[in-house]
Amino acid sequence: MSRSDKSPTENETIMMALDQISQTIDVMTSVVGRLRNYMQQRETATADQSKELQAEMGSDRTLH
Repeated sequence: MSRSDKSPTENETIMMALDQISQTIDVMTSVVGRLRNYMQQRETATADQSKELQAEMGSDRTLH
């Protein structure tokens, strides 16, 4: 077999591998985006809870 007989098969294998890598990157990008969104929502919720707690504690204080 000459080298040119193997080229189409090697090219197909490389193209399939590149396609799989591209799909993996797409999935990872999606996961990172979802995690980023989750962390931002969690940060906002924590900040809101902290503000509510501070307001609640501030209104319970009695000045003498």
